[in-house]
Amino acid sequence: MSTWTTMLDAAGVHDPQLREDFTRQRSLVARYRRASYVAVRLLLPRPLVPHVIAAVAFMHHTDNLLDHGPVAERRDAYTAWEEAVRKALASGTADHPVIRPLLHACAHHPQLPCHVADFLSTAPTDLEFTGFTTESDYQRYLDDYSLPAFLLVACLLTPGEEPPGYRAACRTHIDGSQRLDFVNDLAEDLAEGRLSIPQETLLHHGVTRTDLERAQDTPEVRALLRHLLQQARTDLTDSHHVTTLLPPTNRPFARALITLETATADAALAKGPALLTASARPPVTTVLRILLREYGHARRFRHSPTEDL
Repeated sequence: MSTWTTMLDAAGVHDPQLREDFTRQRSLVARYRRASYVAVRLLLPRPLVPHVIAAVAFMHHTDNLLDHGPVAERRDAYTAWEEAVRKALASGTADHPVIRPLLHACAHHPQLPCHVADFLSTAPTDLEFTGFTTESDYQRYLDDYSLPAFLLVACLLTPGEEPPGYRAACRTHIDGSQRLDFVNDLAEDLAEGRLSIPQETLLHHGVTRTDLERAQDTPEVRALLRHLLQQARTDLTDSHHVTTLLPPTNRPFARALITLETATADAALAKGPALLTASARPPVTTVLRILLREYGHARRFRHSPTEDL
């Protein structure tokens, strides 16, 4: 029997159609960020893995609706999607392959539905996104979009009532993670006409959008990228506090997630202005070392001595 099959069994996924839905979502999530997906499969308790995958798949499906196509079409698509999800939450049934696994996860995690509703309410923030004028604009974006999206998964790591200080620790993490993504994805975003660095930050460092679009390697550009990545790295380091608020079984995953992103920040710092032509990734050996170290910790909570990917 495959490990994925045992994970579906442990998560209470027995209906053949629902198992097919979960398996399809697993494949989609695995293609998005391979290292993070492997961390989910390798480090979280078996009953939790399919539910985390369902939450991530729902978040990415929603994000894709908001990001691709003309604004009017995206708005109409999101309105229909929000209506379908809210109707499913109210009725407990759905005929969409992304919503069905989400409903199953909601049935097993009573804290999840309110986070889904919160995310649906704030997600249109990304639809209207055209860039930031100030750092305060960026911070509002975190509160209105990034944090509600992150809590879809983060809430699953804390069974029962949310521990005091947990949301603040999650916000520290997502501040570092989102800033890192915005810098590391500069080449892709600029090619699509987006710029996620606040205008006041560019002005402070004497850098223009044209400098970034032309991938200029100047002292000013280097200083700007170093400043943003060091900010991101500091927040990621500070967010290690979140692991103390989690059950011991879920701490290896949280540590790995933070450490993988810190390693990505280090790779981006080393790449410098070359980020303006392609994003950075940590060395495979670094990723494997992080995952294997945390797997050693995770095994202490397993009945079985090994788990295959």
